[in-house]
Amino acid sequence: MPEMFLPEHEDPRVDAPYVGDERSTLAGFLTFQRDTFRLKCAGLTPEQLARRAVEPSSMSLLGLIRHMADVELGWFRTVLSGDDAPQPFRTPDNRDEAFDGVIGDAAHLADAWAAWEKEVAYADQFTASAPDLSVTGVEKWRGPMSLRWVLVHMIEEYARHNGHADLLRERIDGAVGQ
Repeated sequence: MPEMFLPEHEDPRVDAPYVGDERSTLAGFLTFQRDTFRLKCAGLTPEQLARRAVEPSSMSLLGLIRHMADVELGWFRTVLSGDDAPQPFRTPDNRDEAFDGVIGDAAHLADAWAAWEKEVAYADQFTASAPDLSVTGVEKWRGPMSLRWVLVHMIEEYARHNGHADLLRERIDGAVGQ
């Protein structure tokens, strides 16, 4: 049987509150998904994280880190806060630059993690300080979007990409689960 990422008793993730208000429940589920994502990327070299899935896909764990930094920035900083902040891993000519531009070296990986951590911290601060979950921003194609909708969407976004990360990680070193 393949190895788990960690023995179960060493799993650092914390479940969302079993009884709590809507904000703490949604924020807890999002944190759990982010921690799962971080766990699936842990302990690998930059070269391993940059390893592509299968042709013709350019998906890799490092590409997912970069993509999720862009997604966090896009929803919390751009849509909800109204900032005109460019996504660091997307170019006007290539929406998939987060995946296509991956390089398996330490500096490239450090930049990706730093961008992701910065945007996660921003999103957490925004969520904690919002007066309620009905706070809205404007998404250019869909129109008004509430913080509530964005939190649910982000949980879904991470859950979907954590499934991708499971397959990528298993291909790299055989680790499964968690």
